[in-house]
Amino acid sequence: MNQIESITGTCIPLLLDDIDTDRIIPARYLRCVTFEGLGEHAFEDDRKQDPEHPFDKPQFQNASILLGGRNFGCGSSREHAPQSLIRWGIKAIIAESFAEIFFGNCTGLGVPAVCASRDTLEALDQTIHNQPEQELTVDLLTMKIKCGDQQFDCTLPDNARAALTSGTYDFLAQLLQSESEIKEQAAGVPYFSSFA
Repeated sequence: MNQIESITGTCIPLLLDDIDTDRIIPARYLRCVTFEGLGEHAFEDDRKQDPEHPFDKPQFQNASILLGGRNFGCGSSREHAPQSLIRWGIKAIIAESFAEIFFGNCTGLGVPAVCASRDTLEALDQTIHNQPEQELTVDLLTMKIKCGDQQFDCTLPDNARAALTSGTYDFLAQLLQSESEIKEQAAGVPYFSSFA
């Protein structure tokens, strides 16, 4: 499991409130067997309706940090939403607040979802629009967002921060690492072995 202490990269600005999971990845893509290829469909319907959508602008391609607004990831609890963003290239999200299940899915997938004040988001949004090539760093050790010579505070619940920085956010990986202990424990449980 990878320890995630900081993410550095360019940023794509989408400073809108109440972006729901159906906008992030339309429901028709929930029938997929794997998450492969979902990235190309991130914000697909919004992009069709808005020719100026940031996900289609050349200056924001290859961004690895997404800037959102309040209540980002609200709506239905589909893991497909953060999976599509990951496959588009997003490695961290900065927003004013997150829907709880979306936040949990991001954390479990190793995507820091940090909160920042509206003033911070607006300052970052302006910088990104003026200098799309400017890299940002989301530092989970100092809980700072660094942008050029500017620094901003951000927040992340302690348990999510600890899981990301220690590399223990991936519960499936933890389970697989404990395979021998699980088998040993299961061998001592009668209904796993005595009734087969």
